[in-house]
Amino acid sequence: MEMKAAVTAGKGMPFSIERVQLEDPKEGEVLVRIVASGTCHTDMIARDQEYPVPLPAVLGHEGAGVVEKVGDGVKSVVEGDHVVLSFAYCGGCKSCLTGHPYACENFFELNFVGDSSNRPQRIQWKGEYVTTFFGQSSFGTYALTGERNVVKVDKEVDLRLLGPLGCGIQTGAGSVLNTLRPQVGSSLACFGCGAVGLSAMMAAKAIGCTPLIAIDIHDNRLRLAEELGATHTINGKDQDAVKTIREITGKGVDYSVETTGVAFVLKQAVESLTFMGKAAVIGAPPIGTTVELDINDVLVQEKTITGVVEGDSVPQIFIPQLIALYKQGKFPFDKLIRFYELEDINEAIRDSETGLTIKPVIQMPH
Repeated sequence: MEMKAAVTAGKGMPFSIERVQLEDPKEGEVLVRIVASGTCHTDMIARDQEYPVPLPAVLGHEGAGVVEKVGDGVKSVVEGDHVVLSFAYCGGCKSCLTGHPYACENFFELNFVGDSSNRPQRIQWKGEYVTTFFGQSSFGTYALTGERNVVKVDKEVDLRLLGPLGCGIQTGAGSVLNTLRPQVGSSLACFGCGAVGLSAMMAAKAIGCTPLIAIDIHDNRLRLAEELGATHTINGKDQDAVKTIREITGKGVDYSVETTGVAFVLKQAVESLTFMGKAAVIGAPPIGTTVELDINDVLVQEKTITGVVEGDSVPQIFIPQLIALYKQGKFPFDKLIRFYELEDINEAIRDSETGLTIKPVIQMPH
């Protein structure tokens, strides 16, 4: 079938709205009419080749839409279901078989390379196959995805809002609820107040963390952080974040979440911890980025540093939980979102990169 999609033709190039060809669903696949798709920093690092995604490609990995057609063997969804699309995983490695699909041993190949022996590329542009991203390529009017990518969601909630739950919001909230699991009254500092960081902060507020400290370099994001529950804010351009955190807490925080992908900020996130504190590393820097840490500081204070991919989430379980929190008024992620049309995707990306918009969501024409 023919559809519209935003094509990334080469390194750093603007998105180009093109007519492309999408193949029919095969066994185990689902064709989804995309209603809207969130944009994410990961799309940008693929565009800029900080991660070696083969180009040209159709990016986009926070799709939400309606099931149009299912291939043979698909049992979890039927035509007409509302769905969110999340990450691809193999289902057969040790991590997947033990309930940890976010740590799939084939994660990079399936999500970033877009080609494997059992998941061939399915989109053609100018007669050639292009890379499929995260098993979905949701910067288009339709997406062809595997059943494992698909999460059935509540039809009562505006479907346009839900795409970002498939990656960025799931990642931030999951870093707190699934990885750190702080007790009520624990202190937490969130480094970076983009969509991922603010999602982590909303989750921390929902379970009673205090003090809850937000660090960013954009005042508009810090104001929103306060609205969403931060007890303290720090502008990293004007203040020493580690020193200020210690002044607020008297000792350092129990937990920190690093969402920027900036090496110096990760160092701050670790240094801001108190004894037996734990830092969740979420931000994705360029491959090969290194950080210098005082090992004695980590050793003597028994600090823990852990990486977090996709919020340590099983999407089919976690995304409906986040939607339930949203319906209860405890997780107002809609305050992060601004809508753009597909033709305005380059404006949406610029607004995200400059900090003007927290979470741009692209609405698809139909």
